[in-house]
Parts: sequence; structure tokens; C-alpha cells
Amino acid sequence: MTSVADPSMIHRRPAQAVAAPVVSTRDIRLDFFRGLAMFIILCAHTPNNFFTNWIPARWGFSDATEMFVFCSGMASAIAFGRTFDRVGWVLGTGRVGYRIWQVYWAHLCMFFAIATLLATFDVMGDFQKTYVATLNLQRFFADPAPQLVGLFTLTYVPNYFDILPMYMVILAMMPLMVALSRISLWMVALACVLLWLFAQAALLDLLGLGHLHLSFPAEPWSDRTWFFNPFGWQLIFFTGFAFMRGWLPKPPVNLGLILIALAIVLVNVPLSNIGVREFGFDWARGWRIANRPLFNKSDFGILRYVHFLALAYLCWAAAGDGGARLRAVGSGTIAHIWRVVLKMVLKVGQQSLAVFVFSMVFARFSGFVMDQIGRTTGNMILANFIGFGALIVVAYTVSWFKSHPWRAVK
Repeated sequence: MTSVADPSMIHRRPAQAVAAPVVSTRDIRLDFFRGLAMFIILCAHTPNNFFTNWIPARWGFSDATEMFVFCSGMASAIAFGRTFDRVGWVLGTGRVGYRIWQVYWAHLCMFFAIATLLATFDVMGDFQKTYVATLNLQRFFADPAPQLVGLFTLTYVPNYFDILPMYMVILAMMPLMVALSRISLWMVALACVLLWLFAQAALLDLLGLGHLHLSFPAEPWSDRTWFFNPFGWQLIFFTGFAFMRGWLPKPPVNLGLILIALAIVLVNVPLSNIGVREFGFDWARGWRIANRPLFNKSDFGILRYVHFLALAYLCWAAAGDGGARLRAVGSGTIAHIWRVVLKMVLKVGQQSLAVFVFSMVFARFSGFVMDQIGRTTGNMILANFIGFGALIVVAYTVSWFKSHPWRAVK
């Protein structure tokens, strides 16, 4: 019997043996929602930004992180899935490794850029706060040698910097999932579910199995783990991956499913931050405290998954087949404006890694500026829209560089 551990056999085994991928081109809905997530993430990371009072995360358990990770899974199915199909498992794994390498250096560059920015603020003058302390980086500056080792080995991961490490680990799981898919799609499902279960700290503690909790250390001086546990978050990533690969069928659009999804989303509102803060559902505050593991963000609680899938289905239905309803028709002013906005959002979604790294740096700079000039309503609105414009400029600039325009010059 041939073992799946034999790379040569995995290389020769056609992907169609289990399930043929059904998508080979980028979907407008993928880029649109990933681009939208980038704008929300910028708002969410800008300190004391009142825009965050009304972002989607305040209305339910899931937020832009789920949107970003789910869409990244879909994009990975297109970008890497075709490589596995075309040149085999070994070279496909090599390409995934190359992407991990790129993300790794993006993570390090982002850390040093932000750390240097915050240090610059502290050196510039005597402000009311120590900016390196706003991200808990005091130990890094006080004793950099061991923290540099931890930074490069991903054993020192401050909370603000843990999204890309989580993404790297999930990418590293992809070759395993592809290999399992060539045995049985049920093996993929089992692996995803088991990894998710062993990431649920509260559940394992309840069963007396807390020592089996899968996680990574975030700092050497405490038992804190990565805020985004990749073993939990892989579930949403590979759900998106499976849909785009054709491992999971496209959900039908019908009134019954729409009503079920809508009911799930609406039931979430009383239990959300908005429900407690604005609508006065005080009973929900006690419920949230008692049931926090069900929507725990670090380990990706199950209610976050359920809420996101319901919301994603409603967006799927609303966008129409192939995102047809996202494309404005007609020649009116509103239709023209929407087409311009759509084009910019799509571009941001297509360059999400570069845009994300920039947004994390810009958010700290924007927060510093607001500290100096004051967070009036007008100032914050202006700061947010300047940030949105900056993301768009970065997306178009990166796209221009990737097009290698110098090659066309003779």
C-alpha cells in the first residue's frame, strides 16, 4: 500500500482523484470583502477612534478578522491550489513556503517600523504618555537581546503583532490539508475539527485535559500565549479554502436559508456590544461573562464561527452570482461614483498584505496625531478618511510595482 508520506507519490497523484477545484479565477466578491475588511481593520487599530463604536464587530460575535481570514483562505485556494494541481505536492509546498517567508519578513519589518515610530514619539518630546508602553514594548527596549531572539523565533509576539504569525502557521498547515484531501475530504474535516477542539482552552480545562491545549508562547517571562491561536483560527481559513477548492459545495440561495441566516444575525444583536451599550440589554452582560468561551476571540469560539457563516451567507446572497449586484449599472452620477469606489476597494483587497502592514503602522501614527490635536468629531472623521485614502494609494502603488512597468520600456 502506498503511503501518503511518500512525496513522490503525492506529486504524481492527480488532485481530481477526490475533488476537482471549481474556481481558477479571482472572484470580485473575494476582493471586495477583503478590501472592506482592510478599511475596518484600520479603524479598529486607530487608538480611541469613535468609528470603532459602529463597526460590524459591535453588532455580533464575529468581526473583520474573520472576514480577512476567511477571504485569505479563499484567495489561497486560487493562488496555491492551482500550483498543487499543476506541478504537484512538493513544488506546491515549496510555493507555500515561499509565501510564508514573505509574510515572515513583512511581520518583522512591521514590528521594527512600529517600534521605531513609537520610540521616535518618545524621543521627540515629553508627552502625557510613553508611546512604547501603549503596545507593551518596554521590555523590548529595556533588554533587547533576548527579545530579538524571541522576535525572530516567534516566541516573542506582542498582542498588536500576532495576526501575521497566526497566518503563517495556518499557511504551513495547507500542504497537510492538501495531502489529506487526496485520501479523503473527511480526513480534512476531521483534522480541522480536531485542531480546533484542542485549541479550546476552556473546553479542555472542563474535561481535565488543559495540558493538551495547543498554543504558542507569546513571551518568555509569562505564560501568555499568542492572542490569535492559529489552531483555532484555521477552521475559518480552511472553510474558505474548501469552498473555493470545491471541497464544499456552494450553498444554494433560497428564502429558507436566508431567513435562518438572518435570524442568527438578529439574535446576535442583543448579545452584542451594541445590544448592551445602546439598547440596554443588561441581562446580556451577565450572559456574556458566563459564556465567554463560546465567543472567545483568541481560540475562535464556536459562536464566532456560526455568526460569521450566517453573515457571510447573507452577503453571498446579496452580492448575487459572481458579485453581479456589486457592479452598478446605468450611467447616472451615483452609479458612476459607485463604480469608482468599487474599483478602489477591489484594488485594496487585491493587495491586502501590503495594505495591512501599512495600515498597522499608519494607525499608530494617526493615533499620535490625534493625541496632539484633539479627538474632535471633525478631526477623527478627517483622520479616518485620510487613512482610507492612504490605503488606496498604497494598493495602487504596490500594484504598479508588481506590474513591472520597466519591462515594457524598450
